[in-house]
Amino acid sequence: MLKGSDRRHLRGLAHQLKPVVQVGKQGLIENLITTVSQALDAHELIKVKFVDHKQQREELSREIATRTQSELAGLVGNIAILYRQHSDAEKRKIRLPQREH
Repeated sequence: MLKGSDRRHLRGLAHQLKPVVQVGKQGLIENLITTVSQALDAHELIKVKFVDHKQQREELSREIATRTQSELAGLVGNIAILYRQHSDAEKRKIRLPQREH
């Protein structure tokens, strides 16, 4: 579970990224979920653009995050920012800010 500071950090990192997946007329088809999951495996942090279904973008973003076992780091306009830490520690590209205990 991400803290607010983690989400802020990830949104800052995502600022320069281009959307790698677009949600179109077909909505959340299985192929789209697979593509998002593969992109998260490759990049850890991605943007998903809502071309269609813009009115449902909040609920669809949460559903994508749930189905891909990722975290919704933010929703800016019609762009969802998703994060999933790589399972292999050596392949992790993103370091979250250190938490104070």
